[in-house]
Amino acid sequence: MNLTDTQKNYRYYKKGIPAALLLMIVCMLSCTQQSVNIERKQLFDSNWKFFLGDTAAASSLDFNDGSWRTLDLPHDWSIEGKINHSNPTGMAGGYFPAGIGWYRKSFNVPNAWKSRKISIEFGGVYMNAEVFINGKSLGVHPYGYTSFSYDLSSYLDFGKKNIVAVRVDNSQQVNSRWYSGSGIYRHVWLRITNPVHVAQWGVAVTTPEVSADNATVQLETVVRNETGSPQHVSIKTDLLAENSKGVADDEAEVELPANSEKKITRSIQVSNPMLWTPETPNLYTAKIQVLKEGQTIDETKTTFGIRSIKFTPENGFQLNGKTVKLDGGCIHHDNGCLGAAAFDRTEERKVELLKEAGYNAVRTSHNPPSEAFLDACDRLGLLVMDESFDCWTVGKNKYDYARYFDKWWQRDLDAMVLRDRNHPSVIMWSIGNEIPERKEPQAVETAKMLAGEIRKLDSTRPITSAIVGWGNDWDAFDPLMAAHDVAGYNYHLSSAPDDHQRVPSRIIVQTESYPRDAFANWQLVKNNDYVIGDFVWTAMDYLGESSIGRWYYPNDPPGEHWEGDFFPWHGAYCGDIDLTGWRKPISHYRNILWNDTEKLYMAVREPNPDNGEIKLTWWSVWPTWESWTWPGHEGKDIQVEVYSKYPKVRLFLNGKLVGEQPTTEKEEYKATFTLPYSPGTLKAVGVENDQEVESTTLQTAGEAAKMKLTADRKEIRADGQDLSYITIEVTDKDGIIQPNADNRLQFSIEGPGVIAGVCNGDMKDTDSYVGDSRKCWKGRALVVVKSTRAAGDIKLTVSSPGLTATSVKLTSTIY
Repeated sequence: MNLTDTQKNYRYYKKGIPAALLLMIVCMLSCTQQSVNIERKQLFDSNWKFFLGDTAAASSLDFNDGSWRTLDLPHDWSIEGKINHSNPTGMAGGYFPAGIGWYRKSFNVPNAWKSRKISIEFGGVYMNAEVFINGKSLGVHPYGYTSFSYDLSSYLDFGKKNIVAVRVDNSQQVNSRWYSGSGIYRHVWLRITNPVHVAQWGVAVTTPEVSADNATVQLETVVRNETGSPQHVSIKTDLLAENSKGVADDEAEVELPANSEKKITRSIQVSNPMLWTPETPNLYTAKIQVLKEGQTIDETKTTFGIRSIKFTPENGFQLNGKTVKLDGGCIHHDNGCLGAAAFDRTEERKVELLKEAGYNAVRTSHNPPSEAFLDACDRLGLLVMDESFDCWTVGKNKYDYARYFDKWWQRDLDAMVLRDRNHPSVIMWSIGNEIPERKEPQAVETAKMLAGEIRKLDSTRPITSAIVGWGNDWDAFDPLMAAHDVAGYNYHLSSAPDDHQRVPSRIIVQTESYPRDAFANWQLVKNNDYVIGDFVWTAMDYLGESSIGRWYYPNDPPGEHWEGDFFPWHGAYCGDIDLTGWRKPISHYRNILWNDTEKLYMAVREPNPDNGEIKLTWWSVWPTWESWTWPGHEGKDIQVEVYSKYPKVRLFLNGKLVGEQPTTEKEEYKATFTLPYSPGTLKAVGVENDQEVESTTLQTAGEAAKMKLTADRKEIRADGQDLSYITIEVTDKDGIIQPNADNRLQFSIEGPGVIAGVCNGDMKDTDSYVGDSRKCWKGRALVVVKSTRAAGDIKLTVSSPGLTATSVKLTSTIY
């Protein structure tokens, strides 16, 4: 309070109000009228203490955590551990360690915050997170994938040290069918607001009418009054374009009774809107201010896009009135060598890789993703099927979410929808995946219950779930599919034409498919309006579900299905993109089918060994490599695959024509040439109108001699969060990648950066993903460098016996 505040309220003196009471009134008014000068949402990731193990006393305020490790969030302790066959996560969890861990953070709360409402928000903690403030337990949040928060206000010591402690219990195994990670693996924030404020996730933005000339933007804003007196406020809304230029505004007065909340619905017209699409991901910001006597007491900003979506069997999925086929892929939440840690940059890079590989859609199997991932999808243009659960009342593992479903499904589903509903990238909600009780009447009722809850919160998007069935009783799922807006087929799209005859109103999406069925699925999607898309399992390799995508050699353990103990396999190799970010040949083939951005690609099928044949499993494709380096195979037949959108391709070896083949749709845009292997230069040429239009080559590599380092970003932010991904390629003396190189690499770093993770693409390599050494595989490896909070030059040096040491320089900058 200052003199101006007292003068403003001088009128109370005239009413004979005692000075002490007046002081209370003035303090109360100053609390509600002060301008917003405290950051409303503050990142709370830095300087946590961590202990791997359990100690009950760690929740108390005076516990001595001086010997604990200091770290920043996001953090996943499982990825830091040793992959071991005896770890209880087993095949499903990639044989990584789990257990119990504690986090503690000390922070001071200024006296100036006494009038504020202060809460802590967790983006995701895996799992069973019990949160304490100054020794007081605030609750346990079981589900590892939904955001949650607690009000700290009444437990804080203002002007003094406070301790927030989190006990994370991932000890009960097995609780996941894939690698989950362990710990506080997403961001944590403090929220500091006026007692009169916009509620958390209290803004819902929809665009019910959209055209090229005009759009209606409807905003529902929940304003909360957490004071003991009525409040008269104004809600001011400004719509801003990406350049922060205002495009429309609105203001409405609101009466809020004491300790209440109210929803305010307003519609705003936007002329000549910039529409959101994957190709043009235009975004707007809704800046909403709560005004008290002309002063801003709360402000929140919500990013959204102007776009329309519509789903019909006649026209499929329409975005802004145009039919769009979903060229989709499923992904899990892990980030390779970083484990589950959801740094903003690693989530952004994931979206970049998917876009570069030709995808326009992604399914977040089988849980809600991080906010950072959806922000990147909005910003870069990737459509999203946002999924909630892997199981309902019947579990798939002893300790999975089925144990919590009855008590927690509504809170977790609400958290997903309320948090994610303003993202223009999100076009569908998925309520489940391959539910075990799917044939039972109970499943239909559960689906209706979940769908009904979502529609209360968001009626603008359709609801689906992934349904799988084997044998001849597929139509037994008709009642369950009828409880959804879009029927999700796992591995069953071949049934779509017959199903359409039986149920012509059904809209179908293939929620999972085998990688090897790319062409057949593409045709079913392309040729049937009621089939809106296909999501391959998977777009990217991932940890856990060990050995999915495995192929095996004569002396390896047999087995066509992935279920089983095939250690040291500790991850899934079924993705189009491997852990290093390298696009496999199947990725190029899929992109050629879907798009016209890539028209020619060549790879070589790995030949069978002399003692037998390579065997494939359900999710695998034939091991095929960008290699013309096959020592010991000279003179023996080898097969070369060429994928092409040109009518014909020609293949040359050392300048001599091997042959010419058509590559039209009839040939599935693919040609296979068989020829004796001879070292040299292999060249494929795309032919159109008898003219050689485009070519691609593979060259035989000599002995490994040096390394090439490529950083995806050479300038990063000095915020302790930013990342640079550095690809290492082992080459011969002429710079040709040596595709058989498996050299042991050593990494050293100088300057304000740390090595956050190291990996290669080999799912059988059990070396640690955190360290300063890793073998390359097929000539490649990856190092992830993370910034500190200091500016300066960072130098990463890679060395290996027999190879020339190589360095790359990065710059870390404070913005």
